[in-house]
Amino acid sequence: MPDTPPDSSHARNGEAAPGLPRPVRQPTPSAAGPGLAHAGASRRRLRILTWHVHGNYLYYLSQLPHDIAVVVRPGNPPGYAAPGDALPWGGNVHTVAGDALAHERFDCILFQSRVHYDRDQYELLTPEQRKLPRIYLEHDPPQEHPTNQCHWFQEPDGILVHVTPFNALMWDSGITPVQVVEHGVIVPDDVRYTGEKDRGIVVVNHLERRGRRLGADIYARVRRDVALDLVGMDAQASGGLGEIANLALPGFMAGYRYFFNPIRYTSLGLAVIEAMHVGLPIVGLATTELATVVRNHETGYVDTDVARLVQVMRQLAADRELAAEWGANARRHARERFGIERFVADWQAVLDAATHGTSLAQPDLAHATSAPPRQDLPTRRQA
Repeated sequence: MPDTPPDSSHARNGEAAPGLPRPVRQPTPSAAGPGLAHAGASRRRLRILTWHVHGNYLYYLSQLPHDIAVVVRPGNPPGYAAPGDALPWGGNVHTVAGDALAHERFDCILFQSRVHYDRDQYELLTPEQRKLPRIYLEHDPPQEHPTNQCHWFQEPDGILVHVTPFNALMWDSGITPVQVVEHGVIVPDDVRYTGEKDRGIVVVNHLERRGRRLGADIYARVRRDVALDLVGMDAQASGGLGEIANLALPGFMAGYRYFFNPIRYTSLGLAVIEAMHVGLPIVGLATTELATVVRNHETGYVDTDVARLVQVMRQLAADRELAAEWGANARRHARERFGIERFVADWQAVLDAATHGTSLAQPDLAHATSAPPRQDLPTRRQA
C-alpha cells in the first residue's frame, strides 16, 4: 500500500465535515477555481473524479479551472471524507456519494491511492466510466523497496504523475507514461518571517506512531541539544504542542528562527515548502528531494550528519540576522520553483495529454543536480 494515509506528513489535511455528504452541484461556467479562474480559459472545462486523500494537495489542485468531484461515504471515513471547513474551497469542488457514481458524468478519473484503484473502480464505476482517461497521482516514494518496487498502475494509455523527481527516479513505473508535477502552494503575501523565537519548528503528523522513517528518533535526539517545538496531529505524544489549523500554520511558523525537518524517507513535505514561502531557513536531512531544494549556506542547510545539523541550528538560534538572510533566499527560491501558477500550468498539460492526446514533455530532472556540494559549516558573511 502507498504511504498516503489521511494524516500524511507532506499534506496537512483539511478537517472532514461531520455528517452526510453534501449534494452534488452541477458545474456552471462561473464555478471556477478560487485563485486562478483565468488559467486555461480557452480549454474545455472538465469534470474530474477523485478521492480525498490529502486535503492540502486537493485544495491546491482545486485551483485548476475545472470541476472536481470528490467521492464520499456516510460518516466521512478515511479516503471518503467531504472537504471540510478548514480550507476555503471554491465552488468548483463538489461531492458525490460512492453509490451514485454510476449515474454521474465525468471526463477523467484521478486515482490517488491503491485501494481506490484496485477496488473502487470495479465496485463503484461502470464499464463505460472505466474507459475514461485515467491518471494516477502518486504522492510517495516506494515503500516496499527503495529501487525495485514496480508501481501497480500499469496502463500504457494512462499517466502516472509523481510529485518529485526523486520519487519518479526511485519508482519502477513500468509501461506507464510518467510525468513529474512538483508542488505548488499558496501562502498569503502578508505572512512574512519575523523569527523572534530563538528555536526551531517541526511539522509532522503522528510522529510517535510513524516512527523511525519519519524521524521520531532523530527529533527526540536533537531536541535534547536544541530548542524545538513540534506541531501536527498527535504532536503531544512526542512532547509537542499539538495540531495547528491549516490556514493558521504559515503565520504560526513565521515567528520561529528556522524550520527543522527530521524525516529520513518520504515525499517532499508541503509544510517545508510553505515554510520557505514564509521566509524560514530550512534545516534537514540530505535525503530524498529535500537535498535538491535546500542550498547549503544560502537557503538553509542539509546534511546526513545529525551532529552537523545541530551545530547549524545552534548557530541560527544565536544569529537572527543570518537566519533572516537565509530565509529571504528560501522565500525567493520557493516562489520560483513552487509557485501555484506553475503548478496549475503543469497539471493543465497533464489533463490535456490525458483527455486530448497532446504530447507531454519528458520529466524535467534538472533540479536533481541543483544542490551545491557539501561545504564547511557556515560562517557570518563579512560586511
